[in-house]
Amino acid sequence: MRARILFFGMLRELAGRSAEEAEFPEGTDLRGVFEYYAARHPPLRDLARSIVVARNQEFADLSTRIAEDDEVAFLPPVSGGVEAGVPDSLEISANGHYFALTRHAIDTHALIARIMTGAEGAVVTFEGTVRNHTGDKSTLCLDYECYESMALKMLVQIGRELAASHAIGRVALVHRLGRLLIGETSVAVIVTAPHRRAAFEAALEGINRLKKVVPIWKKEHFVTGEVWVEGEWDENVPVAG
Repeated sequence: MRARILFFGMLRELAGRSAEEAEFPEGTDLRGVFEYYAARHPPLRDLARSIVVARNQEFADLSTRIAEDDEVAFLPPVSGGVEAGVPDSLEISANGHYFALTRHAIDTHALIARIMTGAEGAVVTFEGTVRNHTGDKSTLCLDYECYESMALKMLVQIGRELAASHAIGRVALVHRLGRLLIGETSVAVIVTAPHRRAAFEAALEGINRLKKVVPIWKKEHFVTGEVWVEGEWDENVPVAG
């Protein structure tokens, strides 16, 4: 039974590859797949409590059995490397909402114009920007990498759930990928609503959820070296250990 295995962020560096095709016995579950790679790359086992496994772009429990031609991804804690051979932008528009991953500068004014209808009483915009330090270390730049197809799907899910649970109009969620310099915008959350309170609450919930469940990873570059930023999964996401 053949499956495509993907590694992201620090896990890609530990495994020494970003993807491979592998054969597994009939009836193998995700735990068996993880154990196979943990035996080959022991540091994976040490990180098991913070690694999440996805099957066909969906979070999955380790007891889930794989099938022929499944795509299995090992995901480190989200904190969000540049991935080669991928489009400059991926985007989805749905019911007036807008969701995108892009390697271009994020233009929040254009995003606001895109989702406004004229009926709004409030527009709340959150921009996450690249700061010039972490602790006492001076930051040179950041690299953002993600599991693109799954990340876009998660942005859409968050946006739809925000719209269903808050008295708001439209939502735009956009994350930048690739290399970012100091002061550049890495993520934008824009919410329109008849009244400001709902817009503020939805925007805050949107960025908080994005940081916990969307598979995006950040590498920070300093004068003294570089490091993958250790993030944290949402408590409801199943981990490997």
